[in-house]
Amino acid sequence: MKRFLIYMVALLVAMDVAANPDSLSVNTHYDALAHWELGNKAYVDGDYGRAVEEYNAIIEGGEYSMPLHYNLANAYFKMGELGKAILHYNRALRIAPANEDVRHNLALAEAQTKDRIAVVPEFFLNRWMRTVRNSMSCMAWSILSLVVFAVVLLFVLLFLLSSHIGVRKAGFYGALVAVLLFVITTLFALSERKEMLQHDEAIVMGTAVSVKSSPDRSATDIFVLHEGTKVRVQTEMGEWCEVVIADGKKGWTERKNIEEI
Repeated sequence: MKRFLIYMVALLVAMDVAANPDSLSVNTHYDALAHWELGNKAYVDGDYGRAVEEYNAIIEGGEYSMPLHYNLANAYFKMGELGKAILHYNRALRIAPANEDVRHNLALAEAQTKDRIAVVPEFFLNRWMRTVRNSMSCMAWSILSLVVFAVVLLFVLLFLLSSHIGVRKAGFYGALVAVLLFVITTLFALSERKEMLQHDEAIVMGTAVSVKSSPDRSATDIFVLHEGTKVRVQTEMGEWCEVVIADGKKGWTERKNIEEI
């Protein structure tokens, strides 16, 4: 039992580190801190171009976090660069899916996009599960999973060590419920990790991007997408990507027209 506990703790911690690389990129470097302070000052002073330069310098140095992407998105939004603003709001949201400020500003930015695409209806249970999962980050779900696992062990000990029949029953049924909660929280943590690490979503960067019937510039234009629209990359072929939009329509566009979240 002791070995199993050690193994599970190590596994969940490793999973959370892989899912939450931001936890390893705490800003301890002087240069990054200097850029951060200069970027914040420039933003407060209304010099959004300078703020963008300072924030991007931090990212180019290998550092990133939810506040960094969020501030960068706000600066781009102030400059009217809708595509880049939505891109970085989405990147911030991947790190902190439960952050209401990011969700609010993302909604404001998306409201200014030109494309009004009807979303394919989603089964209500899937939608509910996603809402619950996004209520916390991968790290939070991982920690909660560890706590629930400790509760499982506590109930198991009650069942094994107690001589009172009532306590043994409570330990048995409590362990069953706790195991179920452990499975659910672990699945949520793994699902959040998978979403953070996937690279199949992208934002349209061009003002007006033609989506074609095949990966060829001479191919027929199927429809046009505008800056800030989110797409899902389904297939890649050289400098071309097959993208799918929210209503299920798909086609090909050049890679340079989109940027992965």
